[in-house]
Amino acid sequence: MGWFWADVSPAAARTPSGHPVAAGNKTPPRGCPVNKKTIDVLRPDDAGRTGPSASSCPVPHATRTEEKPKSIMSQLNPLNYMFPDLSQKPAPNQTLALPTSREESTIPKGSGDGTWEYPSPQQMYNALLRKGYTDTDITAVESMVSVHNFLNEGAWAEIVGWEQRFARGLYRGWQVCKRGEAHAPEELERHWDGEDTQPTLVRFQGRPKDMTPKATMLQVLGLIYPSKFGTEPPFDRHDWYVSRDVNGERKQIRYVIDYYSGEPEPTGEPVFYLDVRPAATPLGAAERIIRWGSDVWWKATGGDVREQNQ
Repeated sequence: MGWFWADVSPAAARTPSGHPVAAGNKTPPRGCPVNKKTIDVLRPDDAGRTGPSASSCPVPHATRTEEKPKSIMSQLNPLNYMFPDLSQKPAPNQTLALPTSREESTIPKGSGDGTWEYPSPQQMYNALLRKGYTDTDITAVESMVSVHNFLNEGAWAEIVGWEQRFARGLYRGWQVCKRGEAHAPEELERHWDGEDTQPTLVRFQGRPKDMTPKATMLQVLGLIYPSKFGTEPPFDRHDWYVSRDVNGERKQIRYVIDYYSGEPEPTGEPVFYLDVRPAATPLGAAERIIRWGSDVWWKATGGDVREQNQ
């Protein structure tokens, strides 16, 4: 549940089995040159990290550093465990001026102080250079930022979908999910209590070296049954901590996001898949069982046919 790709009509690509695809409502730039170097710069490194400020993008832009862990830790932002900021200054010998404006996301900050901001093209370029990619095509950087922002908006939309179902409790979630995903919008409207669900993103954490149990299981199944489950492992993992209002108190809910790359389009356009779901805590596991299990049960028992024959 919660798959999201970087193009509204991607080419067929093998993805982990058993989860439908949710398309976004925005279209990224055509022919966007996102490649391994872009993926690497968006991936946090354990050796040393650099990234956005507390008001910046939820996906860290990390670079390696030779500084000792002790000196690195003294510079980290306590909210997101990243360096305070990425430089907006042009790089030495930079041949093209890049915008320094930062796009506002739709993702509310946990502090209640507006929304998170995405990095500017200049910040992205500086991060790529600090990562060691001195051959970066500077004319492609703005498109890289656009795809990066697009994917994060899709990830947040999936999280909001989970929160709409379960922010009012498991029973309310079951009421919304009991007729399967196709009927979820109808059930959300039917059971709406007059209050909008307003989750906020408190903080985030990059864990590229920690493969989730689900991703590990899919890799094992791929070895046993490659034609059905075979897929490349995720190239990154993030944990996003979302604030949920539970009986008047704010509670943090951890969401796990696995990032997969699919086969590119015939035109060379990149395709990405995000697997977004609550972490496998007792509460998160119950929410996953209700949402995924109800959808499978409704389809397997012919729920739509039964309703038509009543």
